[in-house]
This record gives sequence, C-alpha cells and structure tokens, in this order.
Amino acid sequence: MMEQLSIDDAKKMSEEELFRKLNTSSEGLSSEEAGKRLAQVGPNALPDKHKSIILIFLGYFWGPIPWMIEIAAILSLVVKHWTDFFVIFTLLLFNAGIGFWQEMKASNALDALKAQLALKAKVLRDATWQEIDARDIVPGEIVRIKIGDIIPADMKLIDGDYVSVDQAALTGESLPVNKKAGDIAYSGTIVKQGQMTGVVSATGANTYFGKTAGLVSKAGATSHFQKAVIHIGDYLIYLSLGLVAILFIVQLSRGDNLLLLIQFALILTVASIPVAMPAVLSVTMAVGALALSKEKVIVSRLEAIEEAAGMDILCSDKTGTLTQNKLTLGTSVLFQAKDEQELILDGALSSETDTHDAIDTTVVAGIKDKKALSAYTLKKYIPFDPVRKRTEAILTDTNGKEFSVTKGATQVIMDLCKLSDDDQKRANEEVEKFASEGYKTLGVARKETGGDWKLSGILTLSDPPREDSASTIAQAAEQGIQVKMVTGDNVSIAREISGQLGLGTQIQKVDDIFRSDDDIKHPGKQIAKKIEVADGFAEVFPEHKYGIVKALQSEDHITGMTGDGVNDAPALKQADIGIAVSGATDAARAAADLILTMPGLSVIINAVAEARKIFERMNSYAMYRIIETIRIMFFVVLAMIFYNFYPITALMIILLAFFNDIPIMTIAYDNTFLSKKPVKWDMKKVMSISTVLGLIGVLETFGILIIARDYLKMGTAQIQTFIFLKLAVAGHLTLFVTRTKKPFLKSPHPAPSLLWSAVFTKVLATLFVVYPLGLITPISWTDVAFIWAYCIFWIFVEDQAKLAMYRHLEHRGGKKHDLFFSIIKNPIHPYHKH
Repeated sequence: MMEQLSIDDAKKMSEEELFRKLNTSSEGLSSEEAGKRLAQVGPNALPDKHKSIILIFLGYFWGPIPWMIEIAAILSLVVKHWTDFFVIFTLLLFNAGIGFWQEMKASNALDALKAQLALKAKVLRDATWQEIDARDIVPGEIVRIKIGDIIPADMKLIDGDYVSVDQAALTGESLPVNKKAGDIAYSGTIVKQGQMTGVVSATGANTYFGKTAGLVSKAGATSHFQKAVIHIGDYLIYLSLGLVAILFIVQLSRGDNLLLLIQFALILTVASIPVAMPAVLSVTMAVGALALSKEKVIVSRLEAIEEAAGMDILCSDKTGTLTQNKLTLGTSVLFQAKDEQELILDGALSSETDTHDAIDTTVVAGIKDKKALSAYTLKKYIPFDPVRKRTEAILTDTNGKEFSVTKGATQVIMDLCKLSDDDQKRANEEVEKFASEGYKTLGVARKETGGDWKLSGILTLSDPPREDSASTIAQAAEQGIQVKMVTGDNVSIAREISGQLGLGTQIQKVDDIFRSDDDIKHPGKQIAKKIEVADGFAEVFPEHKYGIVKALQSEDHITGMTGDGVNDAPALKQADIGIAVSGATDAARAAADLILTMPGLSVIINAVAEARKIFERMNSYAMYRIIETIRIMFFVVLAMIFYNFYPITALMIILLAFFNDIPIMTIAYDNTFLSKKPVKWDMKKVMSISTVLGLIGVLETFGILIIARDYLKMGTAQIQTFIFLKLAVAGHLTLFVTRTKKPFLKSPHPAPSLLWSAVFTKVLATLFVVYPLGLITPISWTDVAFIWAYCIFWIFVEDQAKLAMYRHLEHRGGKKHDLFFSIIKNPIHPYHKH
C-alpha cells in the first residue's frame, strides 16, 4: 500500500530519504506507476459529503408545510373522507417528488459546473512535463508550481530559487511566506511570486489542508434576490395565516364542524404559501448557469447571476479581452546589441520556452536560427511578477562564461541600466513614438558577471484590437453598460487603442488619481468622480484595480472587473462581479464569480444578457406567486364570510395545487424579455403591480360567483366546480401576463415547455369538471365555454392594468410610491457584496 507522509515526517527527511520513502526520483513517475498509486490512495480531493438520496427524499416529508398536509390527511381519515385522504396523500407524494427532482436537477447542474472548474497541475511524468487534473496527483509526483498557482498537494520543495506563498487561509498569516528548497508547501495555499519544483508527500484528506478542512469553512451568504424572495414569502405566509385565522373564527362562531374546518384551513394555507418557491429559484439559477457554461462562462457562485444582471460598469483588461493577444514583433530599436537578431536572442534567453505566455512565445519565435538557444546553459531563472515587472535569467555560454539577461517593462529596464542623458532621451522618444502608434515596447538588457546592466535595445510588439471588440462595446452601451479599459501600458498606447475601439480617449494615468495607499483603500468623493468620468486607466498595477472598484461602488455603480493574475484576486473579490478571463491563474479563478473559457469582451456581454433573462424569469415567478395567493386567499375568505358557504372544496384546492405546480417548474426554460438597461430588484414595483392584479383577480372571481349563483341559479356543488375551473384557467393565463412587461400577446412568446405544460394541465382541468369520475359535481360543456370566454376577457383587462401600472410607476420614476412599501421594512438596494 502506498504510504502518505505527515508534514512533520516530510520536514525531517532529506531529499534522498524522501525519494526512497516515496519510491520516486527527481525524474518523476511513469504514467503506469502513477495510475497504480491513484488506484491505491484515491483521488487528490477531500471526500465528498454526499447526503443519502433516500434521506434527501424523506426530508421532504418533514417540516412545517409537510406537517400541515400530513395533519390534513389524518383528519380526512378521522372523518372518513377517503377520497380526500387519498388525494391529500397523493399531493404529499407529489410535492416531495417535485422538490426532490428539482433538488437533484440543481445538484447535477452544479456538479457539472464544478467539473469545469477543476484545477490543473504541471507534473513530470515519463520524463516530460505534462498538465493534468490536480485530482489525479499521487504521492511521489514531481510538481512544478509558479506564480498564481493554487498548490495542489502537500510537497517538499526540492529545486528552484524561492516561492512566496500566501498561507492566510490555513495559518492566518497576513503576509506571504518565502519558501526555499527543503521547505514544505501546503496544499490549498497560493503562490504569489517565484517558481519551484517539489515532490508530493501527501494528497487529499491526508494533506494539512485536508486534516484542517473542518476548521476552514466557506460561508454562503444569502443573495439580495434571495433576501427579497424571503421577504415576499414571509409576507404571503403572514397574509395567509391572518386570513385563515379570521376565516376560522368566523366559521367556528357559525357552528361549522371543527375537524372539517381545521382540514380546510390547513389545505387552504398550504395552497397559498409558496411551497415551490425555493425549488423554482434554485433550478432557474442552476439551469441558467448551465446555459452560461455553453456560452463559455462558468459561474462559480450562483448569486453572481443576479449581480451580473444589474452591472452598469465593466472595467475590462485590454490584452486578450479587448485585443487579440496575438503579438507580433515590430521594428526594433538597437542600443548595445549589434543587430536585431542579437537583441531578440537576449530577449529569448530571458524567456521560458515551455510556457504559454504570449510575450515569451512571440520573442522566442522571432529567432531565425533556433539552434542559437542550445549554445547556452540556464543556471537560474526568475519569472515575471507584477511587482518587478521583468524576467531574468543567469546563463553560461559554451566557454563557461556566466552572464545575465533580463527583459520587461521598458521603463523598469531603463531604470536598471545606467543610461547616458542622450540614450535616456532617445529611449523615451522611441517609446513615446511607438506608443502613439499603439505598439507595446519591451526593454532588453544584458549584464556580464560583476558588471552593470547594459540596455541591449527595445523590442516592439503589436496586439491589434479583436475584430468584434468595437461592435461589442457599442452593444454593451445599448444595454446600459459602460466599458472602461484597464491596462498596464502607458497612456499613449491606451489612448490609441481606446480610440480605435470607440471607448473614448479620456484615459487617466492611475498615479495621477491614487496618490497613496490610503487613496486606494478609501477613495474619496473627488477620486471617485475622476474615475467615474474616465474612459480608461493606464499604467495600472493590480492594487489599483481594487481602488477603481471601491471608488465606482461608492458612487452606487454595480461594477464588474476582469483579471487574470494572482494579485488581481482582491479586486475580483471586491467587485460586484469578479471575472477571471480565459487563461487566468488558479488564484484569480478561485476569487472570481464568473470564469471565462474563451477570450473576448463579447463573452461577458452575452453572459450579462443571459443573466438579465434569468433575473426576469425569477421576477415574473415572484409576481405570479403574490397574485395567486391574493386571488385565492382573499376570494375564499371573503366569499365564506359574506355568503356563508365553501366556494371551493378542500379537494379542489389540492387539485389546483397539482395543476399549478407542473407548468411553474418549466419557467426556468422560458423565453423572456431582455432589458436594455441593468435590472435591479424593485420591491415596491413588484408588490404594487402584484397587489393590483391580485385584487382584480378577486373581483373577477366574485363576478363569476355572482353569475353562477344569481343568474344561472346553480346549486352550491355546481358553483364550486364553476369556481374551480375559473381559478384553474385564470391562474396560468395570469402567468403569461406577468412574464413580460409588454402586451402578453407580443414577443417574446412563451417557451414550448411552458406553453404546452400549461395547455396540458388546463385541458385536464377542463375534462375533469365535465367528467369528474364522481369526485365532484360535473358542469356542462356550455358552462365550460362560458368560463373560458370569461377568463380570456379578463386576461386582457389584467394585461391593460399591468401596462398602466408599469407606465404609472416608470412615470413617477424616483418618486416614492408607498403602496405596500411599509410591508418591506428593509428595501433591497443594489447588489454590492461588501
């Protein structure tokens, strides 16, 4: 059996002892051996705490709502209403089945998303470096870690200069810890600087992280929309219970049978409370997240869908998002280098050849004679990091002579070299000239042992805008989203690219905005206004991104921020919507809400459009639930108080729940209106429109009751059937009204799944009232035709009322309209996470 080592054991052992104990070497494992070890020790992951499917299902029979249904069923047995008992018991099974099915659907969707977020790791197998899923790492593996990586397993570092590791999540240390060969790097910590290799000593639950995972918890904050829905749910519950209490007291005083009254009250309460609301919302968001994954956007936090729907400012990286990230070498500027190829060689020697870095790949590709690189031996390599802004390599030539080369941000390389005044002036002029033409410049320098850095020259790189960027930016503007460019390049390059893209040329140098660290952490009103009016920002460091987000949020903007590096993580966490771009580091992906698997701005804008559609689906469902509760509860209670008879039976209420719940579950797939501006949860508007439409529903139901009782002279049993069909037909017609802010007959038309499920249940309800199988009193086809015509007439009335309410509320704009506003004591504000 493959042994896994504790941290203490791995610390005590020398490199040779560790290799012996783990039966490995510096050459790594073979694929065959790795496969054997994986079968022995299992995947490099914490055990999934999956709850038993049976326990999940049984959980749907436990809780306040199931208890109410169960009590109603028992009371049916007591009074020997066998039909009621079987139907109520079926409702209990139906609710449990629907809830269970929805939970499984949401869970499977989330599992699919998690699979796409799997971490990767670089390992030495079969004597070659390979990228594999981190969960497939085994003890004895040789792994390379670099800046931005989340360390995939406990390992002892064996080769490389150093790595700076953020261990805050495990140890609470606020500052990164420098580690060198012989030190232990812990699973789950983040590499902030440097690059090293290590041998894996423990994986999965045997790692330090695995053993302390119970102490490290990730709180799942309730989202703003969920809070709003909880407010609605509470309101409907209190309203239902209050009306049922009034009904109970009135009917009890009239001498109604106590057991029958309790049974009816329980069933009426269950039908009025939004039992399916959590399931509908979970599935709507999970299905939406799966749809986004097909658009190359992975959602790491479902609530981010709501926040993306409200985003009005997007701060986008230039390289790879607005531009093609397909660099080509342009004209070079020579200083100490004899010719262009010598300059490119110095640049290539300070590059990594086995990397996907766009700059390194472009520079190495510029060498005409590829054999030239093999004449040098690399002794030490220091990779690029956002603070030093340069790479460095120490090499020896064929004669054993040692020298160093470096490349990086031109100003950083110029400062490293002791340039004469003339060279300094010339270099600055060249950089400014190329920048004004949209070229990025790269300084290259060389140093002999014991000597000073000498500027070899300046390489120029062009990265043209993506073909779709300008049109996507225009599309974003139409949708109410302002795009601001963020780049580390200088102002001239930023202004040129920004102008080409149609973003504007008001580019701010961040050093002119943030004068101190305190300005970044606590941007004042003046700084916020400067950032708000700027079209973009140049010479940006990762910490500046954090300040930009904070400033925009202080002005009540829902802000998105893109990033790819480890140091972008704070800004991505602070942003309302943190977006890790394609190719981002593990650390950036872990901090982000949305993770792109394809480059380009269009991916983000399409994701926002999809998020707004998802929001509208949830919004229309919330309105529908309020309307239905008001319609049924007020009508039943008032009809019993004024007419002293049950306008609908307990059995009919149960059947209504059946007929209503089936189509509602398809709302997650509905076609919906796409708002041309950011959408925010407006509780006052929802409550106002829902209340008006709900009261219209009460009025129209009383109308048909009066017609059946006073004009058609029906008996009580027939009236109940009449009312049942009216409520069944009108219910989903109302859903078609609430699902769009336009006239309901206009596009977007309902999705086939929603339309046909509604048609199917309405046909069933219609057939049931004509051929009721002895369960209720039947009515004629003539009565059915009248009810359908009556409902269709009133749906147009409701639609006109809805349009009038939207016009009225939008006309009043920011004016405070307080209809039902007092119900919601804590108004829902924009979606800032912090």
